[in-house]
Amino acid sequence: MWVLSWSFCPVSCCSLAALTLAAFCLGPRAACALPPRSTEEAPCEVCQGFLGRFYNSLKEKYSDFSMASIESELIRTCRNTKGKENRLCYYLGATSDAATKIVSEVSRPMSAHVPVPKICEKLKKADIQICELKYERKLDLTSVDLSKLKVAELRKILENWGEVCRACIEKTDFVDLIKELAPKHMASASRAEL
Repeated sequence: MWVLSWSFCPVSCCSLAALTLAAFCLGPRAACALPPRSTEEAPCEVCQGFLGRFYNSLKEKYSDFSMASIESELIRTCRNTKGKENRLCYYLGATSDAATKIVSEVSRPMSAHVPVPKICEKLKKADIQICELKYERKLDLTSVDLSKLKVAELRKILENWGEVCRACIEKTDFVDLIKELAPKHMASASRAEL
C-alpha cells in the first residue's frame, strides 16, 4: 500500500494546488479560457412576423377576441400562406395536413392580448422548430447575375413567384423566363411593401 504525502512530491502536489487555487480564484471561464456565452437568442423571426401581422388584422376586423373567432381566422389565413409561413401554420396545426394541433396555444393568449413575442416564446417550448424558421433572404434581381446562380436557385425564384417553367431544359431557359417575368413580379412586390 502506497501512502502519498506532501513531503515526497513537493513540486507536483504544489503545482496541482496552485492550479486548483488559480481556477477557483479566476473562475471557470478564465481557467478554461472559454469565450463568454451569448445570452441573447435569435428571435422567432417567422413566428413574430406572421403572428404580428395576424394580430393586427384581427384588431381591425373583430371587436371581440374570442378563442373560437381567433382559431377560425387563423385557419382561414393559413390557407393562403406560402413558404416558411405555411410551415409555421403546419407546426401550429392550422393546415389540413398537420399532424398535431396546438392552435389553442395561439388563440388563448392572443384572446388575452398577450404580446406576440411572448406567445412565440411559449410556442418555442412546445415545439422548438417554430423558432428555427427564418425568412429567406430577398434577392435583388437588378444587382445579381442570374447566369451565375444554380438551377435550383433559379427554380426557387420561380416557385416563390408562383410560376413554373415547364419547357425549361437548359439553364438559359430559366434565366430568360425570370428576366421576362421579373417586371411583373417586382412591380407587385413593391406595391405590397407600400
